[in-house]
Amino acid sequence: MRYNAILTLPRSAKKAIFIAHDIIMICLAFWFAYLVRFTFELAPLLSVPNWIVLGVTLIVTITTFIKLGLYRAVIRYVGTKMMFICLVGSSISVLALVIIGFFSNFPLPRSVPILYFFVLLVGTISSRLIVREWIRESYLDKNTPVIIYGAGQSGTQLLEAIRQVEHYYAVAFVDDDAQRQYTTVNNLTVYSPQQIQQLVQKYDVEKILLAIPSLSRESKKEILEFLEPLNLEVLAIPGMLELVEGKISIQSLKKVSVIDLLGRTPVEPIAELIQANIMNKIVMVTGAGGSIGSELCRQIIANQPKALLLFELSEFLLYSIEKELREHINAKGLNIELIPLLGSVQHQKRLFTVMHAYDVQTIYHAAAYKHVPMVEFNTIEGVRNNIYGTLHCALAAIEAKVETFVLISTDKAVRPTNTMGASKRMAELVLQALAARVDHETRFCMVRFGNVLGSSGSVVPVFEKQIEAGGPITLTHQDITRYFMTIPEAAQLVIQAGALGKGGDVFVLDMGESVKIIDLAKQMIRLSGLEIRDANNLHGDIEIQITGLRPGEKLYEELLIGDNVTRSTHERIMTANEIMLPWSELEALLERLDQACRNSNYEEVRNLLIEAPTAFTPADALCDLVWQQQAKQLTST
Repeated sequence: MRYNAILTLPRSAKKAIFIAHDIIMICLAFWFAYLVRFTFELAPLLSVPNWIVLGVTLIVTITTFIKLGLYRAVIRYVGTKMMFICLVGSSISVLALVIIGFFSNFPLPRSVPILYFFVLLVGTISSRLIVREWIRESYLDKNTPVIIYGAGQSGTQLLEAIRQVEHYYAVAFVDDDAQRQYTTVNNLTVYSPQQIQQLVQKYDVEKILLAIPSLSRESKKEILEFLEPLNLEVLAIPGMLELVEGKISIQSLKKVSVIDLLGRTPVEPIAELIQANIMNKIVMVTGAGGSIGSELCRQIIANQPKALLLFELSEFLLYSIEKELREHINAKGLNIELIPLLGSVQHQKRLFTVMHAYDVQTIYHAAAYKHVPMVEFNTIEGVRNNIYGTLHCALAAIEAKVETFVLISTDKAVRPTNTMGASKRMAELVLQALAARVDHETRFCMVRFGNVLGSSGSVVPVFEKQIEAGGPITLTHQDITRYFMTIPEAAQLVIQAGALGKGGDVFVLDMGESVKIIDLAKQMIRLSGLEIRDANNLHGDIEIQITGLRPGEKLYEELLIGDNVTRSTHERIMTANEIMLPWSELEALLERLDQACRNSNYEEVRNLLIEAPTAFTPADALCDLVWQQQAKQLTST
């Protein structure tokens, strides 16, 4: 209450209070100096010349403090600048006292100015520091006590930022460096990480602020695994750029990224590979507005193509990516032609017209239906888009004499248990067969990888929303595992793999270790400062519900059909030697499959996908919604 009353006073009232305070401090310093000098005799103090000297000194000192800006300082944030102003002001005040005494022939013992200076300096500084700390203590109950992990430069910057706002209250530093432990940084003690539990209990800490932006992903993962059992929310500063630019603030703090939990450090791209098919070339991206397609476009723009064609079925997605890239090109002053084109990859004539008109040299084919249940529910459209979309795009590329064609494939194409995976494996077979033909010069290759963080439909943003909503987290199976990498890393590796291809190559990206999704969910809950609600903890915050595998969903994904794999010149790109069909055999199979699609013969479509060398073993019966509705109608009649 007292704290609020003071803070809500008008600025002029606060200024008047401190001016009155300083007048009192000047008088006290002056009288104290005289009393000490004259062994506490009051007679010298009561003389008229004494009051005149004090009055003039008062006017000079207060005027000096006003001119130096002492009363513009906000008391909660006073620091070294305030101390310097008090030092300069006190020095001018004592100088004025000496000059006044000299010119007025007033007897001024030498010890009085010295005593006066020190009493005034200590009084003005200490009183402000006391008020500052009192105000801070007064609103402690309104703020969240936090521990700053990292007592280096970024940690001290973060502490200063915290002290400027009413969100957090730092109670301690924690640092792994033994040389820093048990030292004091900005009035906060630095402790060992092993003491965090005691600090949490002592200060009721609710959050840990991670302020070590220079850490490698592996080291950050180790710290997060150490902090996870504490059930504290962990926030982190974004990176070194904010530190260098001095932009660390409360607003820059963010929740720990799932990327940090995975501990995967991206490999720097090889410039020659990433520029080979892009620099000064005319490049086309199909599915340019999707998760992978849009990131490919960003990476392509960064490597200075002559022109970039954005080919997209969705008008909104095309508008969004075109606007983003256009603004980036204009801001950087790049000389890149950006061409937004609406169209479907199932229309070969449209594709050829576009490629031929712009003399396209490189194509990244990212257009696909990739959500497993959606393709299970819409079998024929999934087949048409993923298989025939790739076929038509590849044939148009051959006809338009495109130099390089790169297909974005998926780990779900390996021993698929769903239609989406089988259709992507068929798309690979199409390119392998076309690459083996000698009647063209287009170089085909495909890049196979697993889940990317932040893509549409990815499990991570779903979990984040469910945690924010208070749960529950829904998980299809407690043993389900997945590979993960970031979208930028995946896009960079796709581009580099495309440069390595000789023709018909199936490239596989090194995805690292597979992640058990239930463990990932638990980490996300705990590092949000929440507890898991289960049979052992009925009062927890977030429950994990097992909903059962969705149609076509696998417990785990693979990247290779067999063990026949060779390393490439890039440490994270491998080449798989997979079974293939010659074009004559595959063409006949594609004609039969196309006829089955035209006739809406769902059973035949599935049988042909099983017959093809895709290793397709369906996990479920036909789930196509239209087929199920037709079956119901037949049953009812």
